[in-house]
Amino acid sequence: MRYGIFGDVHANLQALQAVADGLQEQSVDELLCLGDLVGYGADPAACIEMVRAMGPTLVGGNHDWGAAGRLQLTYFNPAARAAIEWTRATLDRETLDWLGSQDVLTTVGDVTVSHSTIHDPQLFDYLVTAYDAYLSFRHLTTPLAFVGHSHVPATFFDGNPITPCYDTVVDLAGRRCIANVGSVGQPRDGNPLAAFGVYDDATGVLTVHRVAYDVEAAAARIRAAGLPDILAERLHLGR
Repeated sequence: MRYGIFGDVHANLQALQAVADGLQEQSVDELLCLGDLVGYGADPAACIEMVRAMGPTLVGGNHDWGAAGRLQLTYFNPAARAAIEWTRATLDRETLDWLGSQDVLTTVGDVTVSHSTIHDPQLFDYLVTAYDAYLSFRHLTTPLAFVGHSHVPATFFDGNPITPCYDTVVDLAGRRCIANVGSVGQPRDGNPLAAFGVYDDATGVLTVHRVAYDVEAAAARIRAAGLPDILAERLHLGR
């Protein structure tokens, strides 16, 4: 089975289209989406429609829950809050209810899928350190988990000590791992290219792919919507 993994789309239609094309080229068998379809970007309705048509196993993210009213807006910084409020006003009630209906953690066979941590997924904490991974490994019931939220590609291997890996091609075979394949719509690792992953359970290899998209068009959409300018600027920086 070849899994295509993507998440943190953040209403960036140009990036999502590039990733969808990349996933098609990789001939994946099943799609896993790590949540946060909305927030920050200016095309939430179109991104939701595209993801729903793709038919992935999907978990909800904090921006999804925030837009749906399941998460208090005090959780978010001012720019993120402004984007969520705009998103709420843009989407119809059925779509907002659909966003809010997504669980934050699920399993597919031997794979756990979560937007944030495994140990407290509904709190939407970041999994970025070995200690974060340690807490999640204590609650992980499958050999492998994919998480999002940090927008930074990284793989953590269980053990003593827990070890992080930031390679783009990683052998996961025979090891307990928690992996983040990065963000489609708002990368934060200093690389503005959209990110997605492909995991082949026959070989045990996870590959993080990066694809170019029209950053300027996505930024122009954000500005045209009247959203905070920083949300447009950071797309160029990958931060």
